[in-house]
This record gives sequence, structure tokens and C-alpha cells, in this order.
Amino acid sequence: MTRALRASVLALTAAAGLSAGQAAVRPLTLKPSHGGAILIGTLNVQRPDELTGVWSSLGRARLLRCLPNCEVVQAIPVPGSLNLNDSGGYRVVLGGNFKAGQKISLVLRYRNAQIVNLNATVGY
Repeated sequence: MTRALRASVLALTAAAGLSAGQAAVRPLTLKPSHGGAILIGTLNVQRPDELTGVWSSLGRARLLRCLPNCEVVQAIPVPGSLNLNDSGGYRVVLGGNFKAGQKISLVLRYRNAQIVNLNATVGY
């Protein structure tokens, strides 16, 4: 690959909010819950990392470890692929009022300072 082409590819991935080590992410959804919504979907990274924060226009999401009771944690380990749901060991919960079909922009931050911009749709 030529230098100019390589620079173009890196510029496009940076503009999209992805680094060279970030894999594509499946579509995410938000499942309405009491006073907020739970993030549902799978996050994929090429190397083991930690999710250290999630933000939306409504504010910062809570990162929870639910083994056996839920408690707020500073980071969630992502061993390569992390399945987030309402019954898993780790959860990402946004507070606020959500409407079915609403699109929410999310910003995810990983320990290695990687920032990823994603969209999630509120489920029914």
C-alpha cells in the first residue's frame, strides 16, 4: 500500500471515530427499564481492553458489575468480544426518559484512550 493510500485510510478511520485496532460493532439497542435504559449488543475489540466510560446527550452511563448483585464499577473488561444485555455479568445503564424508536448517539471510551462513536436505537 502506498503512503498516500495508507494515510487516507488512517484519516478516514480517525474521522469515523475508529482506531486501526477497533473492529466493527453490531447494531446496539437500548432496552427501556425503570428510569432509564440498558445497552444491549456486542462490543468487539482486536486486543483485550477495558471500557472506561459511555456518554450520551443525556449524560454519563453507569457501568455495572452484576455478580450476584449490581454495583457501579470504574471499568468493564472487554476480552475481545463483550456481550452486553440485561442478564449478563456486566451492564451499561443510561438514565433518562426514552421513547421507542428513538436514536441515541453514544461515545465509548476504552482504557487505551480509544474513543468510539456509535448509535443505538431504543427498543419497544
